[in-house]
Amino acid sequence: MAGHPAPRFSLIIPAYNEEAYLPALLNSVETARANYMDGSKAIEVIVSNNNSTDNTAEIAQSHGCVVVKEEKRIIAAVRNAGAAVANGEILCFIDADSRLHPDTFNIIDEAVSSGKVIGGSTGVKMERMSPGIALTYYGFFLPMILITGMDTGVVFCRRKDFQKMGGYNEEKLFAEDVDFLVRLKLLGRTRKQRLAHLTSAKAIASVRKFQQHGEWHYFPLLVRGIYAMFFPSKRFEKFEKSTGMAIGVTDIFLFSNQADAI
Repeated sequence: MAGHPAPRFSLIIPAYNEEAYLPALLNSVETARANYMDGSKAIEVIVSNNNSTDNTAEIAQSHGCVVVKEEKRIIAAVRNAGAAVANGEILCFIDADSRLHPDTFNIIDEAVSSGKVIGGSTGVKMERMSPGIALTYYGFFLPMILITGMDTGVVFCRRKDFQKMGGYNEEKLFAEDVDFLVRLKLLGRTRKQRLAHLTSAKAIASVRKFQQHGEWHYFPLLVRGIYAMFFPSKRFEKFEKSTGMAIGVTDIFLFSNQADAI
């Protein structure tokens, strides 16, 4: 539309019944937008509402977000639905129970504008630490991040590259987030561009899964989770079909006990 240039950024937030966490994220988004060098209007915020039954959509609308509805209970589809209506040059994805660093958009813009970066992630810091959380993060997640160069937090890329790759793979049984970053990394190699790990803009990650499942829940499930990643069994397929949910790379450990009951 004339007089309304396309935004520089589209921030996409997949959300299912996130009324308890979404306000804190959106408040942090407003701070980051206000700090952006090109002004807050250069950033659109999209909440991809995954059939929430609480006030998620109303909260998003009250903060001026674009709200799109996606019925499939598959996280890749929810992210893709948000990206489908995005207008920004750069797409950013963040979980609804996270909070943004105040300089997120400035730091990502600087990296992308260098021409040396295909995309990447900011990483996270946990909202609180305990012995169980610390051992999980520093003992498993951090080594995997250092080995692969791939992380969570705010994941970003150019919209044209997202479209070229076909977005997130909705057919993936699990680890669609890792699959996306692997494909993005391979695309970057064809252009001599790299995945960036922007640790100066780490998002704050919720520890609600530790609160729900116990701070040491990860370790009894670790071996089973790794095995299931490489040798998916019928019980995981049955679990996924019964819930309509794809099992993510970090969630597979949480769902192991539930899959046993099916």
